[in-house]
Amino acid sequence: MNNMQAMLKQAQALQKDMLKVKKEIDESEFVGESSLVKVTLKGTKEVVGVEIDANSLDSDDIEALEDMLIVAINQANKKIDDMTERKMGKFGSIPGLF
Repeated sequence: MNNMQAMLKQAQALQKDMLKVKKEIDESEFVGESSLVKVTLKGTKEVVGVEIDANSLDSDDIEALEDMLIVAINQANKKIDDMTERKMGKFGSIPGLF
């Protein structure tokens, strides 16, 4: 029974470490940029900021701006995924945890 308690204690410590790292990622901000736009996302992938360089923009650029926003948001999301993999990967794969 002692061995089982030690394993449970180790699993609880691992879970605590994982939650700490996940919280750190969730609270971080990630920036994606594409030409005239810059977007900022939280680690939860919530968009918290969009900046547009209006000085370089005229009315014909709206479609291009939409494409740039997509690129910038996807870039920031990739940064979140990369950091999550880098920081959470050390814990291995535990199905259903996140």
